[in-house]
Order: sequence, then C-alpha cells, then structure tokens
Amino acid sequence: MYVAVKGGEKAIENAHAWLAEERRGSTDVAELSIAQIREQLGLAVNRVMAEGSLFDPELAALAIKQARGDLIEAIFLIRAYRTTLPRFGYSKPMETGQMACDRRISATFKDAPGGQVLGSTFDYTHRLLDFKLAADGEVAPAPQNPPCEDPTLHITEFLRGENIIQDEPRSDDAPGDLTREPMEFPSNRPLRLQSLARGDEGFVLGMAYSTQRGYARNHAFVGELRIGKVSVEMDIPELGFAIEIGEVELTECETVNQFKGSKTEPPQFTRGYGLVFGQSERKSIAMALLDRALRWEELGEDNLGAPAQDEEFVLSHADNIQATGFLEHIKLPHYVDFQSELELVRKLRREAEGRNSPKEVAE
Repeated sequence: MYVAVKGGEKAIENAHAWLAEERRGSTDVAELSIAQIREQLGLAVNRVMAEGSLFDPELAALAIKQARGDLIEAIFLIRAYRTTLPRFGYSKPMETGQMACDRRISATFKDAPGGQVLGSTFDYTHRLLDFKLAADGEVAPAPQNPPCEDPTLHITEFLRGENIIQDEPRSDDAPGDLTREPMEFPSNRPLRLQSLARGDEGFVLGMAYSTQRGYARNHAFVGELRIGKVSVEMDIPELGFAIEIGEVELTECETVNQFKGSKTEPPQFTRGYGLVFGQSERKSIAMALLDRALRWEELGEDNLGAPAQDEEFVLSHADNIQATGFLEHIKLPHYVDFQSELELVRKLRREAEGRNSPKEVAE
C-alpha cells in the first residue's frame, strides 16, 4: 500500500531543481546541444528509438539530454510522449530487399551475391582508447562509399532456391499491435518480434547468449546482417494508391540455423529474424537468436527446458519500462506495509522466545 508523504511538495520541487542543476553540470563547460547528441551519440539515439517504438532522432536526442544519459529513462519519456500522438493510419509492409545498404555482411558466404559492404563498424577496431579524441581535434573525413542503391536479394533467398531452407509464406493477416493491446499467451511470431524489438537490449542479449551456451537448441550462423534506409509507403484512400511518406534506417538480421527435422518438418535450415530501428547490430542478432529459440513448438522440436524457450518468461521480462517501474516502485513509501510486517515479525519472535524459555524447556 502506498501512502502520501505530507509536507513533501516543497522537497519534491527542490529535488526537481537539483536534478536540473545536475543535468546541466558545470557552467564552465559548453552545454550539450540536441544536434550534438543526435549526430555524435547516434547509437544511443537508435536504441532509444527502437525500445521507445518511435522513429524520431530529434526527440530521442532530446529525451537522452533530459534523462542525463539514462537510456531507460529516455525510452520511458519517448513512450510516454508516443501515447499522446494520434494514429491516422498504417504504413504498408516495408520491402527490406529494396534497402539502400550502408552495411551488408554475411558470415555464411564469403562471395555473397551483391558483395560484402563493411560500412561503419567497431568489428575490426582494436578496442584501445583513442586519446586523440580527448584533444577535441577534427576527424579526418573518411572515403565516401555510396550505399548500394540497387535492390539486393537476401542471402536466404539463394538457399530457398535450392529448397534447403524452410519456406515462410507471406500472410495477408494484419499483425496485432502490442502498443495497443496487452500481450497474451500463447502468443504468435509477429507479436513476439514486436516484443523483442521493444525489449531491453541487455536482457535480450543475455537471453540470446544463453542459447549459444547450450540453454536451447540454437547453433546459428549470421546469414545476413544489413543496415540501411528503407522507404515507407502508405495507402491514401482519397488518392486510391500508395505514396512514399518518408524513409527510416533499419538493421535487419537473418540467422541460418541447422535443423535435423522433426515429425512434421524435413531436415533443412531454418531462420531466426531480427529487425530494429537505426544501427542496432547487437540487438538485431540477439533478437534473431531468441526468435529461433522460441519457435521450438512450431517446428515440432522438444522443449529442453531452457529459459530462452519459455515464451512467457522471455516476453514478460524483456520490457525494461515495465521492469523499471516494478523495481523502482519499492523505493516509494511503503510505511503501512512495513509496519504490519514489523508487528508480525515481533509477534513471531515473542512466541519463539516463549517456546524456548528456560521454564518451558524444564517443563
């Protein structure tokens, strides 16, 4: 039971003022602008957009600044703002095969059709501190390699041509909307993927790592990882056709998993899938690993009892806003609850001491 704190209004106002002062930091240092956060902390901005379910780099940068760099608090701010926005329609499914790829790699084929595009990545750096950055010097411009403008087939399409990867037919059924309806179990794959895309990156990463360590049947290869911009189209009833209303940057990962077959499926490869706003490689790969682990029942596999195969466990604990709210609420006043438990423990102690008193032992 929560109770109001009388006389705390002034203290709360002072706490807010102190927070604003701490957020600003020393006035001897130039204030961080929204544009600087957007342009120079892009990966943090991408995470806030992905887990906040709102593609708006400007607002994500503002939320990061307001939250003093606490990304979960920033995600909370974005989700809260998102609930105030009207919804006037739905976009058409995006064709990621039409993506203008800034980065596109495959760990399964060296000579991938369409070529490997390394793009911007930490993968080949030495993880040594670069003290040149501390000198605030200008960075030399990198060679400009334009993104691949031509449509590039997914790697898995070539496997499907050999009929050695599970065919996943398209469905015209409208997927559920997790932002408007609560999750129900058992769920379906579209809702699972929505939940994982909004899920906390650290939690999703940890669960995916558990599958690689043997806590699920999940020996995966990255068939393809691609990052780039995709056009967003929307049907306009007044016009009678779809028009392009913008573009978003996405990271897409398809894993290829060995599958020995089951009573219902022949031996073949199967997919895991991840799709995230912005450049979010770690999250998209982790999503794909968990997606595949959660497909055990659909594929007729045995449940090994691994946490990553437990749909209710994974999806009920992936959301960092729900987790934060429930965890941090215990620092709010619980005086009445604690007093009742305090009296109970005192009573139990008195009863225990009475049973163990010398008089009762002698009798």
